[in-house]
Amino acid sequence: MPGDVLELADRLWRGEVSTADYHPISHLGGLAEICDDVAFIPSFANVSAVSTEDGLVLVDTGSSFVAAMVHSELRRWSGQRLNTAVFSHGHIDHVFGVGVWEAESADRGWLAPTVVAHEALPRRFDRYIMTAGYNEVINQRQFGVPDLRWPTEYRYPDRTYRDEMKLSIGDRSFALRHEKGETDDHTVTWLADRKVLCCGDLFIWASPNAGNPQKVQRYPREWASARRRMVSLQPEFLLPGHGLPVIGAERIASALTNTADLLDSLVDQTLAIMNGGGRLDDAIHGVTPPAELMDLPYLRPVYDEPEFIVRTVWRLYGGWWDGNPASLKPAPERVLAAELAELAGGARVLADRALTLATQTVPSDAALRLAGHLAELAWLAAPEDPGIAQVRHQVFTARADGATSTMATGVFRWAAQESLGDQ
Repeated sequence: MPGDVLELADRLWRGEVSTADYHPISHLGGLAEICDDVAFIPSFANVSAVSTEDGLVLVDTGSSFVAAMVHSELRRWSGQRLNTAVFSHGHIDHVFGVGVWEAESADRGWLAPTVVAHEALPRRFDRYIMTAGYNEVINQRQFGVPDLRWPTEYRYPDRTYRDEMKLSIGDRSFALRHEKGETDDHTVTWLADRKVLCCGDLFIWASPNAGNPQKVQRYPREWASARRRMVSLQPEFLLPGHGLPVIGAERIASALTNTADLLDSLVDQTLAIMNGGGRLDDAIHGVTPPAELMDLPYLRPVYDEPEFIVRTVWRLYGGWWDGNPASLKPAPERVLAAELAELAGGARVLADRALTLATQTVPSDAALRLAGHLAELAWLAAPEDPGIAQVRHQVFTARADGATSTMATGVFRWAAQESLGDQ
């Protein structure tokens, strides 16, 4: 990581470097002292630390595979015991670092740390245990990590709250507030005397992760409202769950307001199509995110995409049916594919056309989308044909290479490898 954490954050804001180069969902390492008694560790996910007269308070503790590194970074900054850890939400990259601190406290005879979270977070952990196999597969696919193993043991919170909670620890006061956005269990932590706002994943230096195609429901309208409430606090330091800090009240207000405007626009446009009797397909291809917002350095679609958020809005307000009567009670995919292949003159015909579309000198997005459909149909119709499998691999490799977001890249790359029997 070049230079200082805050210097890099400033360069990202100015557009001198890109979130494509310094992806918000990555581990940078290092530590930045944000202001007196407040430190920030850019990790996967980030950890924020506040020094009090009665020990440290952490907002998030990181993931299991960087927990020891986070602990070491913080130990170079402070030797205080961990008093309290606040989980901003229950995603596993934020909540698996407590064990390192608990072991240290036990070794040194210190009081064990307390974990605080919103009351919905334990239900998330329960669901993660119930769907461990599913979560293992989808996260392997999303992040391209085939050996990822999903945990089945969690550190549940000691204290929970419903709407708001005040914490007084040593000489510091912390205001916790529940918000819905990427999750239903988010906590925003406000340190008023330092003007520091820890927002979890409600801001991540990217187009909001409100449309993740493989995860449970997200809440874009509530998310926009949460951002506007955060602006009203007039913070001077914004410490996000992913990506780097935003420093300065004006920058923070712009970042939060512009992201709220993007979410509101996507919700409003989607609802207009729904209320007009349109289908999901009309919304997917008819909703357009404001270009002036998508050009901002902190709203690039490097993790999630506005198109996926449209689907989230549809599911939230309209249910799972897409409006196509044929999809309500569909034929099996392979049966439909075989019928279409026979009508076209064989599965190889579909595959050949897919390859032609995908290997143009500069294939358009529309051509790549159509190529994906045809390659998938050909493969479903003739799954044992090695030539068709190779075409599917080529087409979805091209789709992955052309994708901007982690979500799309992961799904397309997985399909490409699956075609060769590598998944």
